[in-house]
Amino acid sequence: MWRNIASNAVTFLIVGLFLLGGMVLWGKSQYQSDGPLAEAICLQVRSGSNMRAVSRDLEAQGAVTSGAILRIGADYTDKTALLKAGSFLVEPGASMQEIVDTVTRGGASTCGTEVIYRIGVNRVGVQVRELDPTTNAFVDVADFQPGVEETPAVFAEKTALPDTRFRVALAEGVTSWQVVEALKAVDLLDGDVTELPAEGALAPDSYDFRPGGDRMEILDRMRAAQEELVAAAWAARDPGLPVETPEELLTLASIIEKETGVPDERGQVASVFVNRLNAGMRLQTDPTVIYGITKGQGVLGRGLRRSELRAETPWNTYVIDGLPPTPIANPGRQSLMAAAQPDETDFVFFVADGTGGHAFAETLDEHNSNVARWRQIEAEQADTGGTSNN
Repeated sequence: MWRNIASNAVTFLIVGLFLLGGMVLWGKSQYQSDGPLAEAICLQVRSGSNMRAVSRDLEAQGAVTSGAILRIGADYTDKTALLKAGSFLVEPGASMQEIVDTVTRGGASTCGTEVIYRIGVNRVGVQVRELDPTTNAFVDVADFQPGVEETPAVFAEKTALPDTRFRVALAEGVTSWQVVEALKAVDLLDGDVTELPAEGALAPDSYDFRPGGDRMEILDRMRAAQEELVAAAWAARDPGLPVETPEELLTLASIIEKETGVPDERGQVASVFVNRLNAGMRLQTDPTVIYGITKGQGVLGRGLRRSELRAETPWNTYVIDGLPPTPIANPGRQSLMAAAQPDETDFVFFVADGTGGHAFAETLDEHNSNVARWRQIEAEQADTGGTSNN
C-alpha cells in the first residue's frame, strides 16, 4: 500500500511540475507577445507610484490583458524597483515586456506636455504643446512672448504638472548676448550668469532642464556641445582652406549662418567667401557691419546706411581685410561643415534673388545684372506692399 501511495505521489508531483512548467511558459508567452492596445496611449507614471498602480492603469486603458503577469515579469527581470516617473508613449500592440522596458529605462518623457523656450534671432517665445499619442504629433496648447503678451492660464497649469518636460531651444544665428538675456528671463531657472560666453561658443540645439536648474550649467552644456561641433568640423576640413585655426573656421561659419537661411545654399555661400579670401578680396558682407553696430545686442531693425558701410569697426568687412576678429553669431552644425567643406565654385558674388535665396555670379557684370534684377523685385514688392526677402 505504501508503495502505491509513493508511486501515486510521484505521479502527482510529475504532473504538477508539468502543469507548473506549462503555466510558466504560458505566462512568459503572454508577457512577450503583442498586447491588445489598438491605439497609442500616453501613460503617466506619477512620482512615488509603484508597479501595481501602473499595471492597474494599463489594464483600465486596455493596454495589457493581465496586470498580475506584468508585475510577475517585472519582478522576475529585476525591474520593479527601476520604475521611473514621467509620461511614456505606449505604442499599439506593445507587449508587457516592452512596456516594462519603457517605464524603467529612464531618460526624458516620450509624450505628454512640453514647455519650450524658443530663443530666436527676432523673437523669444514660449511654446506649450502636447503629444497626441494617436497621431504621434505635437499639438500646440499655447504660444506667447513672455513680457510682451499676457501669460495664458494654461502655462501655469501645465508647468505645475510633475511630468512636464522643459526645454530651451536655440535657433541658428542667435548671439550669445541674446541667449543670456533670454535665459535671465526664464523664471523657472535659478542662478546668476557670471560671464557672457564668447560669441559663437554656444551650439544651437535643444537643451532639457528641470525647474530650479542653474543657468550657468545650461550655458556650460551649450559650450561643450559647440566645442565638439567645431572640433569635428576642423578635423574634417578640406585642405588648403584660407583659415588657420578652429576659431577662424568658427568665425567664417558664423558669417555663412547670417547670410543665408537656405540649407542647400550654405556650401555655395561658403565658396564665395573662401574664393574671396584666396583672391585677397574683402568679404563685403552686411551682417558683419551690423554686428559692428549692435555688438550682437539685439536686432538692428532697419537697413544699413551708406555711412555705416564706410565706418571703420573691427567687424566691417567692407573696410577690413580678411575675417573679423570674432564670430558674429552662434553658427549651427551645417554652417560649420559648409565652412570646413565649401562647394567648389568660381563664384565671388551673390545677391538676394527674391525667393528667399540668392543669385550667384563669377563676374562683376553678371553680378550687376543680378543686382539690377533684385532692385526691380524690391520695387515691385514696395508697389504691392510686399516685404523684402533680404
